[in-house]
Amino acid sequence: MAIFLTGATGYIGSYVAAGLLERHSDRLALLVRAKSPAEAEERLWKSMQLHMGFERFLELVRTRCDLYLGDLTFPGLGLAPAARDALVRSMDSVLHVAASLNRKSSKACFNVNLRGTLSVIKLARDAQDHHGLRRFTDISTVAVCGERQDALVSEDDIVDWERSDYDPYARTKKFCEHMLHELLPDVPGIVLRPSIVLGDSRFPETTQFDMVRAFVMLAQLPVLPFKPDWRLDIVPADYVSKAIVHIHQQERPKYSSYNLSSGTASLTYRQIVEALEAAGSTVRHRFAPFLNGAFTRTVDAASNTPRGWGISLPASLLKVFLPYLNFNTVFDNRRVVEELGEAPRPFDQYATGLLNFARDGKFTYPYQPWPGGAQVRQVA
Repeated sequence: MAIFLTGATGYIGSYVAAGLLERHSDRLALLVRAKSPAEAEERLWKSMQLHMGFERFLELVRTRCDLYLGDLTFPGLGLAPAARDALVRSMDSVLHVAASLNRKSSKACFNVNLRGTLSVIKLARDAQDHHGLRRFTDISTVAVCGERQDALVSEDDIVDWERSDYDPYARTKKFCEHMLHELLPDVPGIVLRPSIVLGDSRFPETTQFDMVRAFVMLAQLPVLPFKPDWRLDIVPADYVSKAIVHIHQQERPKYSSYNLSSGTASLTYRQIVEALEAAGSTVRHRFAPFLNGAFTRTVDAASNTPRGWGISLPASLLKVFLPYLNFNTVFDNRRVVEELGEAPRPFDQYATGLLNFARDGKFTYPYQPWPGGAQVRQVA
C-alpha cells in the first residue's frame, strides 16, 4: 500500500516527499505531469535536489516510489485505465498538496484547484469504496479566511461563507475544503492551512522566489505604507512540511484542521524592517500608513509598465500579495505547536541568509542537470 501524493514536483510538495522518504518507510504513489517515466524522474530530480544529492534521490525514487503519469487538469487526472485501477487498489491514504498559486488567474485556479481536486476526490472515493482509506489530508491555505482586518483567527472560525475573498486562489481553496467534507464524509479528513511560507530556517537556499522578490522590493523603499506594529504571519517551509508529514502519519491526530503558522509570535513590520536592514539593506525605513491608498495605486500602475523598465515583475508580485500585507491578521497556531511540541523559528532569525542568497543568485536556483551517465527509468 502507498501514500498517494500530489504536487511532489512543487515547492512544498518536494519538502513533503523528501520528509516522507527520509523519515518514514511508506511507499509513495506520485502523480507527475510528464510524457514519459524518464521525464517524470527528471522533473522529480529538479524539485528534490534542494533536499538531497543525486545518488540518494535515485535510490529512494527507484525503490520507494511508483510514478503515475498524469495531469490534474485532465479528465480522470489523465491516467490510463490500467494505471488508475492500480492506483485505486494500492492507495492507503491521500496527501493532496498540488495547487495553482496563480492568484491573478481565475482560469488556472479553477482548472487546477477545483477540477483537479474534484478528480483526486473521485479517485479517493473509489479507493474508499474498494478497501477503505486511512486518511485524506488536504493542504489548503489560511487565505480561506477571506477579507479580514486586525484579527487573530482560529481554525474553528476561519471559514466564513459571508466574507468575500481576496483572489481566485483563496476562493477555490475554500471550496476545495468544502468538497472534501461533502464528498468524502466517511473518510477521515485533515485540512492543513499554511500561512505565508517563506524560506527555510535551516539553510539559505530556496527555489521559490515570488515572495522573496516582493520583500526585496519593500527593502528598497524608504517609506513603507504600513503601521509599524502590524504583524505578518510568516512561517518557514521546513516547519510547514514537518507538520504536514507528522500529522498525516499520526494514527489519531487530535484535530481535523490546523493552522501551520506563527500565530501571535508573528513579527511586526518594525521587526521585519530590522531583519531587512540586518540582511544588508542600506535604506532607513519610515512608516507612513496614511500613504497606503496612494501606494496601492502606484504599485498597480508600475505592474503595467514595459518589461524593459525592470519594475513590472516585482510590482506585479507585490500587487498580488498586497492584500495580505495590509490585513494585519495572524492565525492561531496553538494546535500545531501542541502536535509538534515546538513553534516555528521566527523569520528574523533566518532572513539574512535567505535574502542574500536570492539577491546574489539573481533570484534563481542553481539547478543541476540529470547526470549524463545515469540511466533513466524506461518503464512506467
